[in-house]
Parts: sequence; structure tokens; C-alpha cells
Amino acid sequence: MIKHIVMWRLREEAGDKTANAQELKRQLEGLNGRIPGLIKLEVGIDFSQEGESSDVVLYSEFESNAALQAYQIHPAHNEVVPFVKSVRGERRVVDYEA
Repeated sequence: MIKHIVMWRLREEAGDKTANAQELKRQLEGLNGRIPGLIKLEVGIDFSQEGESSDVVLYSEFESNAALQAYQIHPAHNEVVPFVKSVRGERRVVDYEA
């Protein structure tokens, strides 16, 4: 199993961060059940608002590395990418095998 974790800090100049975080969550969680090999995908919104925290985190599980690679180019995922890029300022990602 592959775990794919992404954390974003959202840009202040992209508008209401709370609304953008909620929309990001809605769009990403809408990928559940639509992409072969995607076992689980959940999105969390940070409530601590500490200086070092990210605003949004994506936690997802895939059957294999090939399934993760297919997710990256899947049309449903690509529909979400423009919104993500329009609101994110910083992105960190970790992919690992469990």
C-alpha cells in the first residue's frame, strides 16, 4: 500500500482562506470512488493556526505506486488541480510504502 500525504498553506491574496479550504476539501474528497486504485482519501483543515502549521492536509491510500501514478494523471484529479494551484502558496508532499 502507498500512502500519499500533501500539506498546503493557502495564499492570503487568493481570497477567504476558510472558504478556499472548505472548497478544496469538497473537491478533493469528491474524488473518492472515482479513481481506480484509490483506497481512501480524506482532507483535514487545520484549526490550530500556529505559525508552523499548514492550512490543509490530504491523506490518501493507494493500492500501489502504479495506482498513485495513474491518479496523478486521471481526468477527475486533473479537474481539481487548477483550483488547488490557484489557492495554494506552499505545498509539501510525502509518499511512502506501508
